[in-house]
Amino acid sequence: MSIQVFVPAPLRPYCGGASELGIEAPNVRAALAELERRHPSLYRNVCDETGAVRRHVNLFVNTAHVRDREGLDTALMPGDVLTILPAVSGG
Repeated sequence: MSIQVFVPAPLRPYCGGASELGIEAPNVRAALAELERRHPSLYRNVCDETGAVRRHVNLFVNTAHVRDREGLDTALMPGDVLTILPAVSGG
């Protein structure tokens, strides 16, 4: 199942500058495992040492936050877009 992973600008240096990555994965957990295999530096910025998604990182499948679906077990279909969105704050 080919999906696209959208990588925001602050994380692009960790995957060779790519804004999108095409990967094959049946669910979000497998997509993250594939990111770990292909781009370990990017993975370490998305997930902590236990494999959990970092608190300041949000993951969306198309327009739905994975926490509002089945979490890391959210199924992926061909053509889906997995968006990595770091939290932004300021004052």
